[in-house]
Amino acid sequence: MLNILITGANRGIGLSFAQQYARDGWRVYATCRTPETASELKASESAKLSVHALDVTVAASIAALHDELSDVALDILLNNAGYLGPEPQGLHQTDDEQWLQQFRVNTIAPLRMTEAFLESIERSERRQILNISSILASNGNAFGGYYPYRATKGGLNAVTKNLAIDLEDRGITVAVFHPGWVRTEMGGPRGDLSADESAEALRAIFNKLTPADSGKYFNYTGKELAW
Repeated sequence: MLNILITGANRGIGLSFAQQYARDGWRVYATCRTPETASELKASESAKLSVHALDVTVAASIAALHDELSDVALDILLNNAGYLGPEPQGLHQTDDEQWLQQFRVNTIAPLRMTEAFLESIERSERRQILNISSILASNGNAFGGYYPYRATKGGLNAVTKNLAIDLEDRGITVAVFHPGWVRTEMGGPRGDLSADESAEALRAIFNKLTPADSGKYFNYTGKELAW
């Protein structure tokens, strides 16, 4: 049985990932900050899907989850949790605390999760670390605004690229993905894709990844994106 750990699994694409992987027979470890309020995720619990408390910005929370899952070989660590903030924050709208919180969630947390679960990933069959970024992180697709979100997801892209280099000798594939404009609480109601459609498209790409794809940045269509 293949195992996957998903952050930010209580809603949106994360919830769709959790439900789809469990449906297809994977053992899913789905995480969120407050499982007691994650009604739809909790309703999806089964022998294949368990729900675990995790605040990706708190080192002690990551350590506790690591201890809980210390015997699990993780085929995929899916760093899906993300934070946009309450406002787009354009020019002359800088809020230092919002910048810092977005860095904590979008950039630092995926690296901390990787550090914590590296040995678990190394013991697995697939050995994949997959990070959900955004087209807004691509300098080749810049159109202004969204300064902290762009910068912090761009930081995640840099983390991904460096991890791919550092972990190459261990046979671990690290890649980063734009999930599309998805109709979620974060993406809003006008998106091009449902969460289920985005997750399904990304899962098809994940299944085709090889070590040669490590360090790359992909669209949900499978097209490689400009950094």
